Amino acid sequence: MPGGKHILGKGKAPRIFGTAKVGDRGQIVIPKEAREFFGIAPGDTLLILGKTETGLIVTRPDALNDLATKIFNSVDNED
Repeated sequence: MPGGKHILGKGKAPRIFGTAKVGDRGQIVIPKEAREFFGIAPGDTLLILGKTETGLIVTRPDALNDLATKIFNSVDNED
């Protein structure tokens, strides 16, 4: 399995997979190495989050399941 280009040579450090150019229709192509590394296949749904100060985050929706569960549990406990 490809490992991306390690930043500072650290095994678990963030990886740089390249760049993505925005096309005329606002679409980007996720680099092949990144798709393979994260198991992203055609038809998969990705969640796009953003903050002016830090930029965009592209992740799988299920990556936030634990956070959502904690939030809902804390709200339920306040009632």
